[in-house]
Amino acid sequence: MTFSLGIVGAGQFSGQFARLFMAHPGVSDVYVTDLLPERAERLTAAEGLTGTFPTYEAMLESRAVDAVAVFTQRWTHAPLVLQGLAAGKHVYSAVPMAISTQEIAEIIDMVKATGLTYMMGETSQYHPATVHARNRIAEGAFGRLFYAEGDYVHDMDLGFYEAYQYSGGEGWKATASYPPLLYPTHSVGGVLGAWQTHAVSVSALGVVDERGDGVFDRSVSRFDNDVSNATALFEVAGGGSFRTNEFRRVGYPSHIRESRFRFFGTEASMEQLATVALWQDKNGVEDISELLEPKPTTSPDDPSLQHVAPELRAAFTSGSAPVHDRARLPRAYERMSNGHEGSHHFLADDFVTAVNSRTLPSVNAWVAARYTLPGIVAHESARQGGTRLEIPDFGDAPQL
Repeated sequence: MTFSLGIVGAGQFSGQFARLFMAHPGVSDVYVTDLLPERAERLTAAEGLTGTFPTYEAMLESRAVDAVAVFTQRWTHAPLVLQGLAAGKHVYSAVPMAISTQEIAEIIDMVKATGLTYMMGETSQYHPATVHARNRIAEGAFGRLFYAEGDYVHDMDLGFYEAYQYSGGEGWKATASYPPLLYPTHSVGGVLGAWQTHAVSVSALGVVDERGDGVFDRSVSRFDNDVSNATALFEVAGGGSFRTNEFRRVGYPSHIRESRFRFFGTEASMEQLATVALWQDKNGVEDISELLEPKPTTSPDDPSLQHVAPELRAAFTSGSAPVHDRARLPRAYERMSNGHEGSHHFLADDFVTAVNSRTLPSVNAWVAARYTLPGIVAHESARQGGTRLEIPDFGDAPQL
């Protein structure tokens, strides 16, 4: 069984997934649309896609398209997802799921009403540290897990200026001020993707930016935001807590590793830094860095990455880590570029498999809500000076 897919947005990120979807044996055709038609045409020519549509609306009206994959600006995802589901299309969405509780509720209601597949492509779901922690938690190796940490530490100077200029046009500074806690899924998802619980309350604080270059300037910001770094402490169901950092002004080599994680249990702990990862118990310390290290499959100088800032290219070139189980993946992926620490292959395959088998994907609407909503509430907590706020929960996904 196969289905056809329409890519929405032909920017720097979508091309990597267009290539993977096109190569997957479960996908028959791949189309693309973009507000700038020349970008859609360029991507179609570069990747040998099936064709283009002049608008998203035209794509949704076409019977030639069974599903859509949304790779647009962060704050636009929810409206486009809802349009896609309303038109009877399965939907893959880049992160975040949405930027408000209301949008999340509407997506979940629409998925319930239509029975269509929705998946959020959270890369941390298959981050090697998350995969390893998930496996060890399932084995009971941590004992009782009671605390974890997830960091998304990506300095604006390391590629983000170029990325926002590419996608934002002349007014790019207004959107480059996107609040860090409204992009929470890499840090939150990496923790909760291993620890099978959910956040129930949060207290968060933000640091006002001092660069003075018009980015994170409230008078310029589309989001009324002047915070570039933020920290949130979450309480989880069943007891315990986790802390996340969302840093955009930080002296740290995010081109080496932008997301990193720590897990602490009563019997063992695991800690990951930029180049080192350790498993620790009461008897000693084991270096597990090699187990979690993806091996690059594509050179950073590959011509397909020429439009991507050099500091961002590592996110598009990583292979798989030894901890990854590639047995389920299509053979076509064996020699294809991967990205975000080996996650891209698994995310593309998750969506295709879910649509074709009518099963729930790993990061379905209910899981996506648990990865996204904590950040939305944390953002409000930070705006209130750290007030502890409750986090609503939409429950577990219903069984199909």
